[in-house]
Amino acid sequence: MRLTRAFSALTVCAAVTAACVSAIDPAVSQENASQALGAHRLGTTEPAQAYGTYARGCADGLVQLPETGATWQAMRLSRNRNWGHPEMIDYLQDLSREATQIGWAGLYVGDISQPRGGPTSSGHRSHQMGLDADVWMLPPDRLNLTRADRENLSSVSVRTQNQRGLTEHWTPRHAQVLRAAASDPRVDRIFVAAAVKIEMCRTATAADTPWLQRIRPIQGHNYHFHVRLRCPAGSGACETQTPTVAELSDGGNGCDDTLAWWVNGYLNPSPQPTTPPSEPAPRRRHPRDYTLADLPRQCSQVAQRP
Repeated sequence: MRLTRAFSALTVCAAVTAACVSAIDPAVSQENASQALGAHRLGTTEPAQAYGTYARGCADGLVQLPETGATWQAMRLSRNRNWGHPEMIDYLQDLSREATQIGWAGLYVGDISQPRGGPTSSGHRSHQMGLDADVWMLPPDRLNLTRADRENLSSVSVRTQNQRGLTEHWTPRHAQVLRAAASDPRVDRIFVAAAVKIEMCRTATAADTPWLQRIRPIQGHNYHFHVRLRCPAGSGACETQTPTVAELSDGGNGCDDTLAWWVNGYLNPSPQPTTPPSEPAPRRRHPRDYTLADLPRQCSQVAQRP
């Protein structure tokens, strides 16, 4: 039934235009977005375009990171999330080659995006436009893992259980890989555990500001670091995240009061009132609950392409 509706809508117009998008059957727009987009095993054949935001979007023309390369392996292949914007795929391959110059064998690459982006059925809120990628903190010791190996192998945590320090798995080479990752002008920001940012700030110099301000602390992210690229040139329907990292750090390196909050506020929160609120806080809607109508209008089109 969905394919019949899709064919009817697609015959109304021959190109992806605003008029074409508006011709989508209203019933299609009410489909669950993670199911409609996640059902596809392949990307579209349209030119690469990212639509929307990192946590509410989709994409045309995503390409698959090859399962294995000379300096990388894609992990957890059963998820089929090794698809990204061509700019992301180029970036990851470039970074993996740089990692070998630092002393790693390459990179283990985790989730990027589904073949057509959109909300995933599990895990992430973002990773919806092919412009986010998780890179494992585990330095590869070999790059000939089988598909089964890649399902069973785990990364390592570089952050202590109390979140205040780093484990024995953290090495100076991790810092060098992160520096290389953040120095690329295609990068908007990189998310890491707060303890990682604190450690990198400990040895920072003024010359490090341009790339270090892109390293942003966030909860979790102790088993991987999360790379987010800027919207590529020509992607008019893509929205790069705001505020910018320069605005968040007041032009500095981020080793200031904004980082202090992660120590004094996040790790040492103020005591909470013992009296419960009169009404429970409303449940935050998760992207996997979105319908296609909640995403940019182009996403209904992306979901219906053959």
